[in-house]
Amino acid sequence: MNLEVAGITVLWTFLYGYLIVASIDFGAGFFSYYSYRTKKEHLIQNIIKRYLSPVWEVTNVFLIFFIVGIVGFFPDTAYYYGTALLVPGSVAIVLLAVRGSYYAFSTYGTKSRQVYVFLYGATGLLIPASLSTVLTISEGGFIEIHDGKVVFLFQRLFFSLYSWSVVLLAIVSVLYISAMFLTFYAAKAKDIPALEIVRRWALIWSTPTIVCSLIVFYSINLHNPEHFQHILELSWMFACSFLFFLAAVYLVWRKKNYGISFILVMFQFAFAFYGYGAAHLPYILYPYLSIYEHFTNKAMGIALIIAFLAGLLLLIPSLFLLMRLFLFNVRYVQGRMHPKGD
Repeated sequence: MNLEVAGITVLWTFLYGYLIVASIDFGAGFFSYYSYRTKKEHLIQNIIKRYLSPVWEVTNVFLIFFIVGIVGFFPDTAYYYGTALLVPGSVAIVLLAVRGSYYAFSTYGTKSRQVYVFLYGATGLLIPASLSTVLTISEGGFIEIHDGKVVFLFQRLFFSLYSWSVVLLAIVSVLYISAMFLTFYAAKAKDIPALEIVRRWALIWSTPTIVCSLIVFYSINLHNPEHFQHILELSWMFACSFLFFLAAVYLVWRKKNYGISFILVMFQFAFAFYGYGAAHLPYILYPYLSIYEHFTNKAMGIALIIAFLAGLLLLIPSLFLLMRLFLFNVRYVQGRMHPKGD
């Protein structure tokens, strides 16, 4: 593996981590608002709060690592993506700020709680929708270079079938991943009423996830045939992803092994995510940015890879400790221990 591929693989791993952790968080926000509107808040709210209380503060660590790393490894990305992501990036930052404020105001505020819950639920869908535009833009066709200046074709992006298919896939994937995790979490807590609700959500959102994935494949073929051909060359990875999906849904449907089911979901998205990334190479932005032509100098590249691997080696044990102390602690999951102690 050469230096350029090693660098983009490390970054892609951080982005995959964000995909899983943030999806659980974002989906939980929407489900929290939905349960509030359907008068089922008393059944699942405790499960959601027990998960979010120790976890929400570390969710964006993966995203920060990725953003810093992509500019560090490939400095030209700031030039090409800076203009294109000005609007969606700004929107995402504002939404993340609004979402962060929810935790404080919903906990310590006494008025207009329904407003906070609505904002929490809305940002759970709008943030992944806005962030997904990065993948859309990377396919090419939405940025042109005129006289050395980057021109972002916003209207073309807004009316693109591929753009909206990616947004739709991002939203339903968030809800599917979150529902599958909450199913496992409710089973761990032995909260049968909550389990029945989130299990039903997991099954409901499983089919739209696959349907939207097929729509994205179809729209990629129309938008960027070269990338689609590379996807076909790695079709075994997407076939494995689909098999993991079937196995995960089967276990949830049979009401058993919910923990294994969520692990299968992680493998499902890992194969699809890394398969998509591998098929996209060597381009970061088609056809302007290539990992080989726009990589930083060798010394900087080696230093960044070492630093990011060290960061990953610190982050993973930290998350494992967090899960051991809270998420997978039977007393905490069942509501018999406060996150800050007994």
